[in-house]
Amino acid sequence: MDYYMLDGIVVFIDYSVFLQVCCHSPHVCLFETMFRLQAVHSRLCTELENEKDLEPKIALLLKENVYDMWQIEIEQGKFGGLREQLEKDEETLERQYKKRTEERIQKEKAKVLLMEQKERAGKKKEMESQEEYEQRHQKVIEDAQRNNEKAVQFYSTYRIYQKKAKEELETREHMERRMQAVLSLKNNITSNRVQVLKTHYRALTFLLIFKYREFKDQQKSKKIEIVARILQEEAYMQKQEKSRSCTEAVRSCSKLQDSALWRIKTWHYIEKTCEDPAAAVLQVSRAIMPCKVSKEETDLKPHGASKMEREIFTQNLKKLRSGMIHKQVVSGHEFKGCPFYSKPSVIHFKDFDVGKTYKKKIILINASYSVNFCKLVGVSEHLKDFISIHFDPPGQMSAGMSCEMVVTFKPMINEALEGEVTFLAQTGSFSIPLKCTIKRCVLALDKELIDFGTHVVGETISRTITLTNRGALGTRFKLQMSSLEESWSGSSKRLPREVVDSPSLEVFKTQLDKALVTEGEIGPFSSVKLQVIFLPAIPGEVQAEFVFTFDNQNSNPLFFTAIGVSVDVPVWVTNPNVDLKICMYDRLYQDCIIIQTKTALRLKFEVCKELSKYMELLPKTGYIQAQSSFSVQLKFLPRRSLPEDAGGYFDKETRVLEVPMTISVADKIKPATFTVHAIVTTSDLEISPAEVNFGYCTIYETLQTSITLTNKSILPQEFGFVDLPEFVEVQPNDGFGTLLPLESLNLDIFFKAKKAKDYSFELICKTEINRQFKLSCKAVGVHPPLELSHSLVQFAATALNDVSTATLYVINSHVSLNRFTHAVPRIGKGQTAPVGPTSFEFHVPESSPVTVIPSVGTVLPGKKCLIQVSFRPVLSDQQIRKEAVQMLSKATATRTFSEKRMRESEMHINVRNVKTNISEEYMAAQSSLIRNFRGQFEKYIIPCFVASGDIDEKGVSETLNYSPYNTLYLELHCPAVAPSVVITSDNGKNIINFGEVAVGHRITKQITIQNVSDEQLAIGFSILNPHGPFLLVNPVGSLQPGENQLLVISFCPDENKLFFETLDICTIKNTLTLSITGHGVTPSIACSVEGEILDMGYVIAKEKGTSTFKIQNTSTLALKYSMQLESLSQTRNRDLQKLPSFLTSPTKRTELVGTQNYSGLSVFSVFPVEGVIDIGKSQDFTVTFSPDHESLYYSDCLKVMLFGKEIAHVIQLKGAARNHMMFVEGGDPLDVPIESLVVTLPISEEAGKRDLEETVKSILLSLECIQGETSPTPAIRELKVGAIGASQFASKKPAHPLTATATLTLKGDIKETYKVLFMARVVSALTH
Repeated sequence: MDYYMLDGIVVFIDYSVFLQVCCHSPHVCLFETMFRLQAVHSRLCTELENEKDLEPKIALLLKENVYDMWQIEIEQGKFGGLREQLEKDEETLERQYKKRTEERIQKEKAKVLLMEQKERAGKKKEMESQEEYEQRHQKVIEDAQRNNEKAVQFYSTYRIYQKKAKEELETREHMERRMQAVLSLKNNITSNRVQVLKTHYRALTFLLIFKYREFKDQQKSKKIEIVARILQEEAYMQKQEKSRSCTEAVRSCSKLQDSALWRIKTWHYIEKTCEDPAAAVLQVSRAIMPCKVSKEETDLKPHGASKMEREIFTQNLKKLRSGMIHKQVVSGHEFKGCPFYSKPSVIHFKDFDVGKTYKKKIILINASYSVNFCKLVGVSEHLKDFISIHFDPPGQMSAGMSCEMVVTFKPMINEALEGEVTFLAQTGSFSIPLKCTIKRCVLALDKELIDFGTHVVGETISRTITLTNRGALGTRFKLQMSSLEESWSGSSKRLPREVVDSPSLEVFKTQLDKALVTEGEIGPFSSVKLQVIFLPAIPGEVQAEFVFTFDNQNSNPLFFTAIGVSVDVPVWVTNPNVDLKICMYDRLYQDCIIIQTKTALRLKFEVCKELSKYMELLPKTGYIQAQSSFSVQLKFLPRRSLPEDAGGYFDKETRVLEVPMTISVADKIKPATFTVHAIVTTSDLEISPAEVNFGYCTIYETLQTSITLTNKSILPQEFGFVDLPEFVEVQPNDGFGTLLPLESLNLDIFFKAKKAKDYSFELICKTEINRQFKLSCKAVGVHPPLELSHSLVQFAATALNDVSTATLYVINSHVSLNRFTHAVPRIGKGQTAPVGPTSFEFHVPESSPVTVIPSVGTVLPGKKCLIQVSFRPVLSDQQIRKEAVQMLSKATATRTFSEKRMRESEMHINVRNVKTNISEEYMAAQSSLIRNFRGQFEKYIIPCFVASGDIDEKGVSETLNYSPYNTLYLELHCPAVAPSVVITSDNGKNIINFGEVAVGHRITKQITIQNVSDEQLAIGFSILNPHGPFLLVNPVGSLQPGENQLLVISFCPDENKLFFETLDICTIKNTLTLSITGHGVTPSIACSVEGEILDMGYVIAKEKGTSTFKIQNTSTLALKYSMQLESLSQTRNRDLQKLPSFLTSPTKRTELVGTQNYSGLSVFSVFPVEGVIDIGKSQDFTVTFSPDHESLYYSDCLKVMLFGKEIAHVIQLKGAARNHMMFVEGGDPLDVPIESLVVTLPISEEAGKRDLEETVKSILLSLECIQGETSPTPAIRELKVGAIGASQFASKKPAHPLTATATLTLKGDIKETYKVLFMARVVSALTH
């Protein structure tokens, strides 16, 4: 609300109150309206005051904002100029860049033009040389023609013709002899061409070169005989080769050229081996004349390629195909296997007929991971005359796509064929098997044994047997007894002969459709049923073997056997041998025996006396009706006394029981018998040991012991431990299982005490037949004074050199001795442990990768102590040494055997010193083991001993009394895996040592890390000290599988001390820790220049003066230095823009950089400019002073820079130059120390001498005399007159002294002038 609006409302309310007071009506409540208006008035007054208080604050804030706005505008104005300057600089840089680009382009064009000119000049030079050569050649031809004309003029035409004819005749005769030899050699070489190409070491002749030398007869005959034998063998081999390759065409001309080359090589070989090759060849030709083939055979050459050429072609084809084959890798997985599947998988033409044509459609499906192609290579060589394939290559096919192929088979011969169709894909070749099978008989019988059972003599029984033909070819068969020795027509196979009982010929007959048959015909894919009839005539067992023989030569005979039993008694048992199998003692076994008869009879069943107590037949008497059966119940109850009572019916070794049973028939003398068989075994189980004592067991642990349960029976038995106490557990399968016959099984019993007391109990094992076997157990429960919060720690899979940490607590909960309110710590029923501080100690095994911190401590009652357990898997020294020895052995494998044995013996002797003697091999072996690490799992049980009392209160020599029964146990499961990231540089070292580095100097080191896992890893890094000297320059975000990345770490110490930090390279799988160390050293030097000023003295202008000084390295590291002159610094031009110091400060008369040369060259120079000073060494430096004009104010500042950054020492260089040898020094300065560098106009020498004679140099001597009460002290000033020794005056020896005059003017109360005469003489040091 606005301030003025509030003021108006207040006035309006005051006016309203006034009106209400003045014009009140009796009908209106005056007081109510007045009070309401007063309340509104007071509220509005309050708001008005608040608005008034807020108004100055808002005004002040507005002024501040306006002030800030103007300040921002001012700042923008300040930076506006800089922005414009920056834009101008950018435009300037862009123009310079364009200018440099144009200059570079012009230079490149100039170079191109220069190269073209050089090329044209070379071509021109080459053409000139060619023309010159042609001219010389033409001149030589012309000279030859002129010489020939002169010779023709000299000799007559007749003599020239006669000479030419004679030479031509000799040449013809020579060529005829050579041709005859060539023809003879050609016949021999053609006959053994293939062998020549194979061996490359044996050959025949091509040219006859006459070399007339004598050769030893014996050596010549031996060599001729060897060559003759070789030619005979090759002629024989060639003859056989021609008989096999009679259908080949004539070789091409190129092959003849190759043969000619081989002939040349052959002749060179004969020239080397024989001193008289012509004679050897002639004799060899005569020796092999009987072995020559006819001319026609010689002229006929096998067409096509030779065997070697075919092999070479096959190898080249394989190389070509290997270049076409590429590995197919998709998503990191390489495809392996057949790239295409075919439907059907085998191309099979079954039961074909010669002359017909068969076709099959084959579907090829791309089974690879991505796009692939399929190209038909061909079929097997022996199938090309019968198989043709129609296949249009579909081009590139995506995964899962298919194409079709039609295979046509036209058989010409009635033979089975097998081969394959070969294809070429992008990932390799594959083939589809192809089979062509002829029609054949596939005969089989449905059974090989016909059992007619037991029958009474005179009965007729029939059984059926089926002969089946599953093939497409029919044949005739013949059935006969195998005892008849005869062979079937058309078959070369002899039937086996067996001797059978004569009744079998009469009792067995075969019948087909109620007609007796012995032969017949079976068609393709059909079957024939035959009936075999059993007609027993006499009692007894009958067996006969029948054989089927067939017309088809490829069908083997088929055999089957028929057996039957005939009895003359009308009663018989269906199963005369009753097998009860395996029976246990004290178990009842029953079986049913079926008795059959032909007539109605009265039967009586009897058991032998020895087994009457164990075996019983019910009923003992029975009546059976005719043509029916009768069931008898057999009961068998074996007892442990059976072996003694059974006598000879029981075999104690095999435990087999064999009991004969008798069936007596009324009015029959001969009874019917059957036999009962059984194997009797025990049902005992044996528990070993019979008693188990667990000993002392704390309530925080579980004890385990093993027992052996053995089955004494030859039958499997099921068992189970039942009614187990709650503190006992039996494993595996909770104590239940099955024992095989005579098997022993190890069971683990776990005991966990619930409280401190003595335990005595029994474990009951029951079998499936309800037998019980008991095991007695004892134990003592212990309640320790301390407890662990976790008794089992399972570490995560930890990589090598990584650390996994787990925490737990040691708790002291013993605060009271009242055993009625809570369980008190004690051993069994012993005394209760005292209440108070209790100490503990963890004993970690040596050389284990586990650390416990703290391992010793004391816990007060009701308190707990934090324990940190760390697992750091590392490779043991023994493993690394062993690997290092193996690597060294492989490295020395190329050495001699004796050296190797000596080296191995030294290795075995010094195996414990491998690490110290061969540190590089040690680190290489460690890196190799880390890369090939396959993971391992270790389990550690760490005891924690407990004792009452405070260990801090005991002395060093005192120990606390403890009981071993109160020991706590901590179980650790430690799986170690291979690291996913390893260091590949510097043999896998994870320590980066920068060594000693100068303070303020920065150096970098590089390490290479590699991802050795099969997946991409995200990389993280721990934070280094931001105020420390170490810096990770290029952190990496991720690593692909197998990728290497370079990490750059810099070290820049800021003080003189030793630095150490660790850098953790973190991945999702493990952490790789790098230890980084470095020592910062403050560099220090000692300079031989005293006072930091090196005065070069006086030098004649345009001459040089030198001076040397020494700098020594007094620090503990090598120093890299560089010498810098202030006159050559980059800020020199900027400093010259300032006013000289003699103007700003008249008292200061010198500058760091004084007068410089007019030529622009530096007055002072230092050598060497840069280098390295080793520890404790020193370096000599030479300073050269070379002024080019006269001045007294030559000066410069020389800075000694270390590592290009730190100024270690500053030396002020001074020097003066005079134009002449003599000079005067002293007096007050009349000039300034800074000269103008404006180049003066040159003057002639005469003018210079004249000016020099006329010019008088002034020296101002200010004499101040102090006058006191006594006599005044005279004022004294000195003038120094000097002479400069220079090289240009060294050869001049003036004959008389040098003289010079000067005018001395004194201005006091009067002016006096003196003429001062100077005389100087240069003398030799020897004459002085």
